[in-house]
Amino acid sequence: MITRFSKAFLFSVFALFLLGSLALLHPPSRTYVDTWTGELFGEGGLLPPPSPTHGVQGDVIMGKLGNATAKAELGRATWKLLHTMTLRFPEEPTQDERDALNNYFHLLSRLYPCGECAAEFQQLLKKFPPQTSSRRSAALWLCFVHNQVNERLGKPEFDCAHLDETYDCGCGDEPVSAAAKTLKDPMDLEEDPSKDRKAGMGLVKGGRAASS
Repeated sequence: MITRFSKAFLFSVFALFLLGSLALLHPPSRTYVDTWTGELFGEGGLLPPPSPTHGVQGDVIMGKLGNATAKAELGRATWKLLHTMTLRFPEEPTQDERDALNNYFHLLSRLYPCGECAAEFQQLLKKFPPQTSSRRSAALWLCFVHNQVNERLGKPEFDCAHLDETYDCGCGDEPVSAAAKTLKDPMDLEEDPSKDRKAGMGLVKGGRAASS
């Protein structure tokens, strides 16, 4: 009759045999990083780099930020960064530029230092996906999302028509709203088309200056 010890011994032998069989069927992969080049190598040679979009989608990484003062300062600085970025976004972006801006917002929703704020931003991104077709669409989309947060916090709604005035980065670029102002109205009667705008002198007609 098999004793309890014999049963335990046989069970251990069977378990070791099973583990050995699995190891033969699925040998562990061996990878290492070249310290000179930083490239990742495996048993089959050089491994391809990870996809640029890998890690863009996912849950919030950071924990809760308990310091209310730090949270408020972080929020103001981040909104200024985001509004300035969208106001300088290309007027006619390429697909690569549109993807970059979209990925930036989604990465921010994971890595933002305030975990509870990041979770709220992720919900806003799901409900209102980023608009990246132009500078105007990106800037107005972000202003709309900002107002969604303002409404939840009980703050007054921001007038999106004054984005350029509030978030002027001083970069020297022409603001979004100013572009429309610089277009000359053909019905503007204040301008005399027969005179030079700077000198005020009559333009040359047939080799002679036009008489004023």
